[in-house]
Amino acid sequence: MPEKLQSDVRLRPVDLARAHGLSTQAIRNYEEAGILPAAERSAHGYRRYTPRHAAALTTFVALLPGHGHRTATGILAAVHRGAPDEAFTLIDESHVQLLADRRTLRSVESALRDLAPEPDAAAPAGPGRAGVLIGPLADELGVRPATLRAWERAGLLRPRRDPQTGYRVYDESAVRDARLTHQLRRGGYPLEDIAPLLGQLRSAGGREPLAEALRDWHTRLRTRARALLGGAAALDAYLERYG
Repeated sequence: MPEKLQSDVRLRPVDLARAHGLSTQAIRNYEEAGILPAAERSAHGYRRYTPRHAAALTTFVALLPGHGHRTATGILAAVHRGAPDEAFTLIDESHVQLLADRRTLRSVESALRDLAPEPDAAAPAGPGRAGVLIGPLADELGVRPATLRAWERAGLLRPRRDPQTGYRVYDESAVRDARLTHQLRRGGYPLEDIAPLLGQLRSAGGREPLAEALRDWHTRLRTRARALLGGAAALDAYLERYG
């Protein structure tokens, strides 16, 4: 059912749009998606928005930085169809993902601290450098062998080939690079950003670029955490007023 007017104030789509630098079509799309409650129509079919619609739009904008467009849309759509528990579940899932990202970051930092010196590529393969085949390494990381091959094509991994079988063999340094690549991918880093980090990691003083990336990752997680808090405050105020 269309939302009952909350006051005598009437707002046009353009009034809502201008406040946030949006188009009037975006406002109509947001209403259709449930981000805004359904608007009443005038006798001529024009949408008639109220301060509640303006508050819903402001709440959505506050939810976006922490949750992203899809989840923020789901939260308000659930609220407007009278399913607050669904909205709270979506919020919980965003916090769970943030916690998982923090744990991933700690894992990457731990891996960086434990990095062994780069083996001498010219050294003959011995018992300690027998290496790991692609299948067991993929199983360890929880990825498909095709993923490891894709990382190799992107220049992230440099396994050697067994001269008799032609199989890929991942020595200590290649396993290290695979683990770090896996952690950074989980942290949201694209392949093109990981490649130069690993390239410099392989050279003298190569840890510093990765350390800088991890500091940036910390900053992004803090920013997202604050954004989640800001979105929660805005949603709480909206629910307090409009239920």
